[in-house]
This record gives sequence, C-alpha cells and structure tokens, in this order.
Amino acid sequence: MLVDSHCHLDFPDFAEERDAVIARAAAAGVRAMVTISTRVRRFAAVRAIAEAHPAVFCSVGTHPHNAHEELDVTADELARLTDHPKVVAIGEAGLDYFYDKAPRAAQATGLRTHIAASRATGLPLVIHARDADADMAAILEEESGKGAFPFVLHCFSSGAGLARTGVALGGYVSFSGILTFRKSEALRTIAAEVPRERLLVETDAPYLAPVPHRGRRNEPAYVADTARVLAETIGESAEAVAALTTENFLRLFAKVPPAALEAG
Repeated sequence: MLVDSHCHLDFPDFAEERDAVIARAAAAGVRAMVTISTRVRRFAAVRAIAEAHPAVFCSVGTHPHNAHEELDVTADELARLTDHPKVVAIGEAGLDYFYDKAPRAAQATGLRTHIAASRATGLPLVIHARDADADMAAILEEESGKGAFPFVLHCFSSGAGLARTGVALGGYVSFSGILTFRKSEALRTIAAEVPRERLLVETDAPYLAPVPHRGRRNEPAYVADTARVLAETIGESAEAVAALTTENFLRLFAKVPPAALEAG
C-alpha cells in the first residue's frame, strides 16, 4: 500500500486519460492520492476530481507563483472551503525564489494566510519552498511561535538546515522523484537524516518523473519508484517504507479515513 501525497490531476497533462492514470495508480498499489490546488479560484475543478474518485482527495490553496493574483483570499475563506469531506489539506503555498513569478512580499503574505487557515482548521499545510531556505525557516519559526500548525515540506529539494527546522517544529518532509536522480546524493543524505516517522513520498505529477521514467510525464503510479529509492536510502525494505509512509500520511492527513485506503 502506497500513497501519493502530492499530485496535480487537474492539470491539462491528464485531461485525456485521467481515469486511466488513476486506474494505473491503483494497479501499482497506490491506494490514495491528494490532488493539490494551485489557485483557489479554480478549486471547483480540483474538488470535482476528488468527488468523482474514491481514492482521490484534495487540498485548497494558492501556489506561490499565483500569490499576487489571490491576495484577497482570506484564511476564513480557505477554512470554509475545507468543510467538504474530500478536502484534507491547505495549500500548496510557500516561497519560490527560483522562478520569482510573484513578488516575494505577496508570496510571504499568502503563506501566512495559509498558515492561519491551517492553524484554524487543524489541516496540514502543504508547503512549497524553493531557493528560499532562510526566509522559509524564519516564517515557520515565527508563525509556530503564535501557535502550532501541521505542515509538510513537499517535494523537498532544499538544504539540510530547512529540513531540520521543519522537523524541529513538528513538520514532515516529502520526497519526490528528485530523490532518484543520479546527482541527488546530497538529497539522499538529507532523507537518511529525517526521522522515519516524518517521511512522506509523492510524485508532484505531472512533473519530476523518477528514474526509470525520467523525461516522461510523471503520474501517481510512479511513486513506487521513489519509495523504492527511499527504502534503499534508509536501509529498509520497499514494503517497510510503503507501510511507514502510509502510516505517516494518515497521521498528518488525519481527515483521510483509513478505511478509504483499504477500499482503494
């Protein structure tokens, strides 16, 4: 049993064969997927996919690339949208200084709004962090001082310092197909240092397909390949890592009923 804790099934890449993609995931042992919102104003389409598939859940939020477009979205609005039973997380929100598609001040404001929604609802915040380690660590530490909130550093590709800060504040660290890349030795070293009870796996599909699928469109079934490399990295069997990351997922994404994975 595996879980893809982060994918984007609403993206056009999947439009023509979404049902087949979800079926292939099930055949690969992926019992649940969380399709992640990147714009609140397009959330209805994300929610509809989750409603149509028992194994699919979703989040609600605004990606940092779009932060400046949705600064009017409030924490209360985000919280209200989580009333739906299939909405199990807030985000993804965060800081992306690699692409800098939105002003950094807008990204920070959006992140703090999402943190407030996570704190109010108790739902995990899915955090996007790229080339922004220092500012991300500072915001997480400051906001945690106002009151704890659950979170995951998704598609982790940052430095060891941010991973340690996240774990120290109670967060989880999720690894994508990047972990399998030949030049990701430093990332595998970080993964080996993360406490096992804080590890998650994901695809971030349609992006970042793991080896041996690199260069192709990614899809949730391929999370098994990332889990296999994570198992090698931490010296466990693939079965043990599947069980471990599923247990961790259910602890963090506590709104997902365990029976949904059994039924998947």
